[in-house]
Amino acid sequence: MKEYSNKAFFMASDDEEMEFFPIISVEDEDDHDKQQIAEELPLLALRNTVLFPGVVIPITVGRDKSIKAVKQAYKKDRIIGVVAQRDVKVEDPAGKDLNQVATAARIMRKLRMPDGTTTVIIRGLKRIKIDEIISDNPFFSAKVSSLPPVSTPETGEYIALVDSLREQAAQVIKLAPNIPTEATIILKNINKPDFLVNFIASNLNVSIKQKQQILEMDDMNDQASTVLKLLNAELQQLELKNKIQNKVRNDIEKQQRDYFLNQQLKTIQEELGGDSFDQEIQRLKEKAAKKKWNDKVADTFNRELEKLGRMNAASAEYSVILNYLDTLIELPWNEYTEDKFDLRMAQKVLDHDHYGLQKVKQRILEYLAVLKLKGDLKSPILCFVGAPGVGKTSLGKSIAGALGRKYVRMSLGGLHDEAEIRGHRKTYIGAMPGRIMQSLKKVQSANPVFILDEIDKVGSDYRGDPSSALLEVLDPEQNSSFYDNYLELEFDLSKVLFIATANSLNAIQPALRDRMEIIYMEGYSIEEKIEIAIGHLVDKQRKAHGLTAKHIRLSRPVIRKMIQDYTRESGVRELDRKLAALMRHAAKEVAMEEKRTATVNRKKLEEIMGRKRFDSAAYSHSLPPGVAIGMAYTIYGGEILYIESALSHGKGNLTLTGNLGNVMKESATTALTFLKAHASDLSVDDKVFDHWNVHLHIPEGATPKDGPSAGVTMLTTLASLFTQKKVKPFLSMTGEITLRGKVLPVGGIKEKILAAKRAGMKEIILPDVNQKDIEEIEQDFISNLKFHYVSDMKEVLNLALMPKKIKNARNLLNLEDE
Repeated sequence: MKEYSNKAFFMASDDEEMEFFPIISVEDEDDHDKQQIAEELPLLALRNTVLFPGVVIPITVGRDKSIKAVKQAYKKDRIIGVVAQRDVKVEDPAGKDLNQVATAARIMRKLRMPDGTTTVIIRGLKRIKIDEIISDNPFFSAKVSSLPPVSTPETGEYIALVDSLREQAAQVIKLAPNIPTEATIILKNINKPDFLVNFIASNLNVSIKQKQQILEMDDMNDQASTVLKLLNAELQQLELKNKIQNKVRNDIEKQQRDYFLNQQLKTIQEELGGDSFDQEIQRLKEKAAKKKWNDKVADTFNRELEKLGRMNAASAEYSVILNYLDTLIELPWNEYTEDKFDLRMAQKVLDHDHYGLQKVKQRILEYLAVLKLKGDLKSPILCFVGAPGVGKTSLGKSIAGALGRKYVRMSLGGLHDEAEIRGHRKTYIGAMPGRIMQSLKKVQSANPVFILDEIDKVGSDYRGDPSSALLEVLDPEQNSSFYDNYLELEFDLSKVLFIATANSLNAIQPALRDRMEIIYMEGYSIEEKIEIAIGHLVDKQRKAHGLTAKHIRLSRPVIRKMIQDYTRESGVRELDRKLAALMRHAAKEVAMEEKRTATVNRKKLEEIMGRKRFDSAAYSHSLPPGVAIGMAYTIYGGEILYIESALSHGKGNLTLTGNLGNVMKESATTALTFLKAHASDLSVDDKVFDHWNVHLHIPEGATPKDGPSAGVTMLTTLASLFTQKKVKPFLSMTGEITLRGKVLPVGGIKEKILAAKRAGMKEIILPDVNQKDIEEIEQDFISNLKFHYVSDMKEVLNLALMPKKIKNARNLLNLEDE
């Protein structure tokens, strides 16, 4: 192994210069500790390295004291003390600047270099301690004493440490680009663990202070652990450095590759006649020149366009900015359609498309009239509220046709994310403008009729509250400067005619409801449904099924029977589906050449549609005491409501069933309390309330029910039960009650009246304040109904209860017979 003793290898350093890679003279490993050291030695002060026993390093000697010390030692026995400075910055050290622990070394060779400097190759022998500095002129001379050899444990832990050191050092040599691979051979040829530790410690890329600490350690196990820790840190640094270099190299290669590919693609596009990068810029400029946007939008566009021109087309941000500029160009900035100011023609369009709905039509004509006179008017924010199928959404389309504007519809049902209204910020991946801006871009008009469908179905969760975002959209004082997060610009929505639709106002946020003009759209009467069917639905379904007027004939009585027996709704959607079923049957007969003309009469209707689903005769049966008929209003229209009650032995408890809400439960409690307070007026003994439990039930328990309007019916039911008098047949009622017995007004009157008429009712009891609502209904629709207007519950009971008790009436005081 002697041939390696005079070779030197290069080791990587933080400096730009290369350092010699010191090696061990393996031949004389066993002789280091046996070397006799004189008590007085010349000292060679080093400021950039620490010499370890057994390690051979070359040293360039430049300071006068160092040169004289080397000469003195070389003349004598070639033994010299090598000590590291405490501070590497000190140019001319004194005795106090030198460490106490040093290494005795043998000068193996002294070389005179061409540049006049002296280089010596020295080999560490053993550790020594500087006891006293004898002289510092002309060179450092000191009394020294040999330190005992570092103890080498023979434990398994130490052997594992040494193996780890060898492996880690091999990885460092492999990763460091400036260390030749031959250094691995040296590692493999070092057999003694202590020399291996010294060898690696000498070559660590750490500070002089850390190396000195390792040299001063007296336990080889501590030395090995410290060296392994520092070696691991150096290995991690090398791995990180290589990772960064590889990433940078790959990025540069990718950029160069993308550049060349982009240039080739650009050339190919030009050859094929497609849009190149420059042509894309030119296209955007030409479109922008035709836009009517304001200066702020123009400045934003030009700034983003300049940024696009400086970018590489292959970069990810290029497509983001390009999409943003395309969106700006495609939006209708100050682009309006011309309104039609022919009010008579507008009224004809509205009447042709929809039957009835006079309030809504009148409001649209008023808006058009003011716009015609004034020339400029902020559009109103309308909200159509009504049951499903009454024509809220389709009316919006008719309004657009009457005004000569474009029509756009946006469904809000199930909307949870606020960004759907305001848009996403364009810094996000896949960002896009809100649906308001997208809809305007689609119709290419800044003043369309904009339908916000199902506004009462808007939800809210952790992603935001869309109904709060709609506050700005639906406020005429704010929507002239609507801010979209994607555009980061203001857009004028004040000319847009927003029309919201809803089935119920209860689910709409109060602040949002306050910004809209509410227009109620009541359900249709049977007569109105007949006119709608004849004027619109029958012809629509004929065309949808490929039929003509000669293929199928429907009379008014047949349509009336279909409405009464097979549908029960406020709107006409179910009627439309039933007509479609008739058309399918007729289409089959015509296609199979069974008949040329299908005439549908009452009997044929039952054959096609089956048994009738609803029977108004069901309400004509004589009702027992304790049962009354009320009227309710739901989001689906008016409904008839049975309220039943029964008595059982007990202590006067009240049980309520039928999936009732809190308000309805309170109404039942109020009714029973009023009845107890006025029992004598009804000839009812007070004692019965203490011996009988009352159970009040409203059928269809799966359907939630709530509201105060059933109070009148509940009191009538309980009064009928305790007096054992029947309620008059064909009578229904509605109204809220108080503990004083007053009857308060309720809402949804038209819907309730239509439901009562569909059910075959003949008499209706209403609060006297609601008389105005009856006057707004066309009298032809309610001509066969008799109305009783009341303000007190005593009036209700006088009208509702039969004058005599039923036969075999129960004696509620005779508990033994019961």
